[in-house]
Amino acid sequence: MTAFKLDAPQKHFLDLASLSKAEAREIIEKAKTLKEVARGHGKGFVHPDRPLDDKSLAMIFEKPSTRTRVSFEMAIHQLGGSAVVLQGGDTQLGRGETVSDTAQVLSGFVDAIMLRANTHEALLEMAEYARVPVINALTNFSHPCQVMADILTFEEALGNIKGKKIAWSGDGNNVAVSWIQAAVLFDCELALACPAEFTPPSQVMDWAKANGGRVTLTQDPAEATAGAHCVITDTWVSMGDGDAERRLQVLAPYQVNKQLMRLADEDAVFMHCLPAHRGEEVTDEVIDGPQSVIWEEAENRLHIQKSILMWCFGK
Repeated sequence: MTAFKLDAPQKHFLDLASLSKAEAREIIEKAKTLKEVARGHGKGFVHPDRPLDDKSLAMIFEKPSTRTRVSFEMAIHQLGGSAVVLQGGDTQLGRGETVSDTAQVLSGFVDAIMLRANTHEALLEMAEYARVPVINALTNFSHPCQVMADILTFEEALGNIKGKKIAWSGDGNNVAVSWIQAAVLFDCELALACPAEFTPPSQVMDWAKANGGRVTLTQDPAEATAGAHCVITDTWVSMGDGDAERRLQVLAPYQVNKQLMRLADEDAVFMHCLPAHRGEEVTDEVIDGPQSVIWEEAENRLHIQKSILMWCFGK
């Protein structure tokens, strides 16, 4: 991957590295406000000001989803807009139409495009040719919406994340990449524990260093977790991975369990973007334990998606 930022006329939400620190903070604070407005209302709540009235969102899924689909669909609804959901086989993308042609066609129908893509290249191509904002709802490279929800969840539990230590244990995957970028934007410390063959891309680590990020990489989960205010992991085998057996073997020492959590700060929280493979990357006693904030983290996808949508529309 050679580019983190795409020069385009639309206000796309592609990667956290494309944001300024002020923009990233603005999205978090707006999400807090939107969540407070929605508090106490039913799930069908619509914001009284309907800030995205008459706005439409095309949601394209090349990969299946639970949290991303429901949170974005409910987000645009709660802001007064509407969504069109397109699974991979529902569009001509699955029959050979180019991403660029699809981007231009959809730009004539909807006000924004959300893409959950197999490749980051497809996302960048969509953004290059779309005449409306494009949102990264997950690629093989990054998952910025998830990590923004994580930041919101952390601050609800433990206050401002600036200066706090975040520990990552496991595969240096797309969520880890977005956490590396978040560490720079929010000025927190990030300690990654990853086996040598599953480390984050070197250019992401180089970008963090060049931008003053306090990001370290080790192969020792205990070292990364020591004194951490938040411990995070993710599934070891993702959709499309053909080396599941090898991954499970190499990543086994990186499991988040009670022994590892004891090394973190006594008030530390545990996060996981879900779905979880219980007994693999995390034990039941941690994910269901008192330090776990996974359900709040999942719910906060809704509120952060609302804020991202409003940011894209200049609201």
